[in-house]
Amino acid sequence: MSLSLTSRMSSTIYTAAVDLGATSGRVILGAWSKNRLTLTEVHRFPNSFRTLGGHDYWDIGTLWHEAQTGLRKAVAALPRRAQLASVGVDVWGVDFALVDDAGRLVFPVHAYRDARTQRGLKRLANTRAALERIYAATGIPNVFYNSSLQLEETVASCPALTDLATRCLFLPDYFNFLLSGRMENELTIASTTQLLDVHSTDWSGAALKHFRLPPQWFSPPILSGTRLGKVKDFPELAGTEVIAVPGHDTAAAYDAMPASPDGTDLFLSSGTWSLVGFESDTPILGADALAARISNERIGDGRYRPLTNVIGLWLLEGIMKDFATRPTGDKEWAALITAAEKLPAPAALLDVVDPAFTNPPSMKAAIDAQLKKRKLAAPKNLAGYTRLICASLGRGHADAMRAFEKMGGKKFRRILIVGGGSKNRLLCQATADEAGLPVVSFALEGTAVGNIASQLIALGAVKDLATFRRLLGARLAKKIYHPRR
Repeated sequence: MSLSLTSRMSSTIYTAAVDLGATSGRVILGAWSKNRLTLTEVHRFPNSFRTLGGHDYWDIGTLWHEAQTGLRKAVAALPRRAQLASVGVDVWGVDFALVDDAGRLVFPVHAYRDARTQRGLKRLANTRAALERIYAATGIPNVFYNSSLQLEETVASCPALTDLATRCLFLPDYFNFLLSGRMENELTIASTTQLLDVHSTDWSGAALKHFRLPPQWFSPPILSGTRLGKVKDFPELAGTEVIAVPGHDTAAAYDAMPASPDGTDLFLSSGTWSLVGFESDTPILGADALAARISNERIGDGRYRPLTNVIGLWLLEGIMKDFATRPTGDKEWAALITAAEKLPAPAALLDVVDPAFTNPPSMKAAIDAQLKKRKLAAPKNLAGYTRLICASLGRGHADAMRAFEKMGGKKFRRILIVGGGSKNRLLCQATADEAGLPVVSFALEGTAVGNIASQLIALGAVKDLATFRRLLGARLAKKIYHPRR
């Protein structure tokens, strides 16, 4: 996709996507003209949680500072006399800010990898009736990072918060508030919490009661595309509209994929997590779905996005910390992938659902321990670990696909991949080989494009998502990986 702004100013709509990921964030300027989207990345910055007193926290002030810096750079990059029409924010799932009536933080913002939820996780897992009841109510499985478990632990540890806090804003909601002054809960991010009613677009009373959470902390979720008003207290963005885009970055990435209208495409958003799923008018529920940990998250228009989380490139990111020779640029990454491709296929693959991979002190030690337990030899070098990880993730993606086909009564014809993993040809080929389907990798900034698509639809520049996908897909560069067996 072109990264230049060459459209005529008078017929061009400019928007900004604030795209905050768990390991990096960026602000991207989009220009829409003559049914064509061009992008400029105006600001990128690293992100990570910090450990303090045995708990993990996000540096939320730094994130807001970087978002502001990026938006100022977006305005500076506009052609002369051009106006930034709108801004939208997408963030990773589940994490939240507890605020008072004025929007002031009353508690630090925890990071989802914090181990504080383990007690509640095990308690729910060991209470079969409650586990089934919560899944039937919310369509979200019992996972350590769920907002429900985080909030349960927060309230249990700090009961006074029920008096101090008046609202729970999930992170994209919180940044929308900082921009617009309006407190709302957006639907896609709400659907990651294990607190939303799977049969409606409102909160589940049963879930709120089970986790002992104040219902008044949450307002009925708004649909993506809702206009929140003009940017406040930010002179450079005077007149710019704040639009509630799909707040969950995965939902935004899915919207960007130029999927076939017949519903036969499987979606894979590949980054720190591999989010594998599809679009549906109905949720997938029941004992088999619970056992397979199917998460019935939502599309911004209220429909469903059944998906499952495969641990993703977190494995590869983690293993890099154990090697002094890890790649630092595109050229070195390409050399590593080439070296890994030349190695023979692993004799056995990792069990990628092993909870030991969640947040280990050493990813190499965690992988080696699993292999040793299974009486398997550990790889000899970084290329060997890279080969093993990519092949194992390919199997994980294929297993998720087959589970969806069985439970959803579907037959997929292609796998569409976006995100950082779409640039990893070893991972793409392993996925195609294991799934027995072509994997289509798009040269696409998935989350940012989905974010901008929602803004353009809200502004009336594009009719609907199907139209945007059709227009986008006609111009996208893509690479197809065909299965080799």
